[in-house]
Amino acid sequence: MIRINHQVVEPSELKGITIPEQKNIIQLMARYQTSYEYQSSSQLKFELLFRTNIMKAARELNKSGAKFTTFTYAFCNKTYWDRLPNGGFLLKPSASPSVAILDILKNGKLYAFECSTGKAIVLYIATLYTIGQERFDVLFDRLYLMDWQFDDDLPIYQVYSDDYLPGDILHFNNPDFDPKQPHWRAENVIYFGDDSYYGHGVGIQNASAIINFLNKKRKPNSKNSAYLMRLITRPYFQSFLY
Repeated sequence: MIRINHQVVEPSELKGITIPEQKNIIQLMARYQTSYEYQSSSQLKFELLFRTNIMKAARELNKSGAKFTTFTYAFCNKTYWDRLPNGGFLLKPSASPSVAILDILKNGKLYAFECSTGKAIVLYIATLYTIGQERFDVLFDRLYLMDWQFDDDLPIYQVYSDDYLPGDILHFNNPDFDPKQPHWRAENVIYFGDDSYYGHGVGIQNASAIINFLNKKRKPNSKNSAYLMRLITRPYFQSFLY
């Protein structure tokens, strides 16, 4: 359900929401038992904008030409980033954070990284789209891209639930992954709704296709299938409003 200023609100009462993806999100919010709490309708609309920007950034990264690889073999455009020994990318002191993060979309073939770093990149690009270049450059002046290590100014949290919303990060687990390919122990994805997910390394697929892909990365004679977890990762959307 949706609560604004402690009052339950129906989707039909929310004015000015015309984008189909955003209308779909509020329909799902209203249907779920989870209570989505906002102080004002503008807070809700900010989250809707952020979520649609997450999906936009995911589609763009999918088309960018950026490759999938493990941390060992990760690489980046040396014009903007220093590649660290652990496979992470650290923004050069002279580089603009907004220009550097968008370079991944512009010059994707100069980049390769693991799927968790890919999800971080999506969230940073979506943040830029949502709050604008000037504020982004102030907040993320020493941007670091590595696994699930997020800047303090982009706080995230996890909740165990299957109340999935478009723009969420979801997780496919592969319990019997091949020890020789440990990077396929899981696949982190952006959820678009309607059984559509983006995972760096697998592209935009439905759940069955991702599960079938991961099942091919299991150890011999495995009987435990990969599966979609009841785990959701989300930014604290409202943190950017204070």
